[in-house]
Amino acid sequence: MANEDFNLGEALVRDKEQGIIALEPQPDHKESVKPVKTGLPWPEPDPAMFYGLAGEIVKTIEPHTEADSTALLVQALAAYGSIIGKGAYFEVEADRHHPNIFAVLVGETSKGRKGTSWGHIKRIFKTIAPEWEEERIQAGLSSGEGLMWAVRDPITKKEPVKVKGKVTEYQEVIADEGVADKRLFVSEPEFASVLKVAGRDGNTLSAVIRQAWDSGKLRTMTKNSPCTATNAHITLIAHVTKEELLRYLTTTETANGFANRFLWLCVRRSKCLPRGGRIQSVNFEPVLKKLSAAIEFGKGAGSIKSTEETWKLWEDIYPDLSDGRPGMLGAVTSRSEAQVMRLSMLYALLDSSSSIQPEHLVAGLALWDYAFSSAEYIFGDSLGNPTADEILTSLKGNPKGLSRTDIYNLFGRHKKSAEISHALDLLLKRGMAAKEEVQTEGRTTELWSAH
Repeated sequence: MANEDFNLGEALVRDKEQGIIALEPQPDHKESVKPVKTGLPWPEPDPAMFYGLAGEIVKTIEPHTEADSTALLVQALAAYGSIIGKGAYFEVEADRHHPNIFAVLVGETSKGRKGTSWGHIKRIFKTIAPEWEEERIQAGLSSGEGLMWAVRDPITKKEPVKVKGKVTEYQEVIADEGVADKRLFVSEPEFASVLKVAGRDGNTLSAVIRQAWDSGKLRTMTKNSPCTATNAHITLIAHVTKEELLRYLTTTETANGFANRFLWLCVRRSKCLPRGGRIQSVNFEPVLKKLSAAIEFGKGAGSIKSTEETWKLWEDIYPDLSDGRPGMLGAVTSRSEAQVMRLSMLYALLDSSSSIQPEHLVAGLALWDYAFSSAEYIFGDSLGNPTADEILTSLKGNPKGLSRTDIYNLFGRHKKSAEISHALDLLLKRGMAAKEEVQTEGRTTELWSAH
């Protein structure tokens, strides 16, 4: 329950970070960054996504911070979903979805005020769930085994039983008690490091993150790993710049379904407050009482259903929602239906509702629309293949087209012919480039142009 003597001014003292999951030092990468120029405007949030208690939390904090309102909102939803654990779920065919979400806040390193937004949200939830804040928030991801260890099951081993010096049988003993609380909120301020290590050969982090979003049953094929985790409830909030994201999110990681488990959200400083806000003077007690009640409800809510009115609305929006998109944008947004339903369930639970009402679906869809617009802004028409993306950019800048020789010269003739051919085939299959054979000086030349 909320602390009646809660003093947010005292709570503004900087909290120490808790727990490290074996973060490895990463080498510096000096390669040049070529951001995708989408030409799209910065996404605009729909007021509908600030529905209910989550919106009330944001509106209470927002006048007193430079943090982005969307960053405050998604982290409030994530924290709530983490605290209530697997006490609520929504079933779609054979899949059971719990209220844990993964989101990446994409903005400038310091000017986006990404860390500031989390600080405000964490202090509010700490008041109601101090044990969660103290023990279940951790930072630093470097391997799948490290993530599993934070929510591991008990580890057993067989030891010999000896009688008069001879082994007569083997008995199973507990070598490690494991972790009883399977909730884990991962706050990752350096997501570029996660992407770098996930891209290394043999690293299991990407696979385990996918399992954490899907079911919470974590395991690897690593022979020497004694660790497994069942019924894990993992939430992940990360920060990254657009340039780092485009540099390190590889084709492999998008193709294997890693990226579509995340909400990609553009965030930036909302306002300039040279003297800071007056958050110490805000009375949070009404919000805290509602939040405390919603947490108690969510922990035991069980199966969450949709009303008939909600299903009718869902049937209307489903065709567009489930329509696939080409390229990188399609890869990172291909779980739109599941993402919308998880978000809608969170809005319903915060209303202490055991059913998803139309207003909850509208709010979830509005937040998803912002995530989709953010993905468009970030990835544009990127294919996720650096060679293909660079060729397409050059083709767009050369309306008369480029020959194969011109394309080889783009890369200083350092790219292998097979790599360039693969990139051109990809552009051709996606309908993003056209090839024409022209006769010049008695021989046939390929001329490529943007479609």
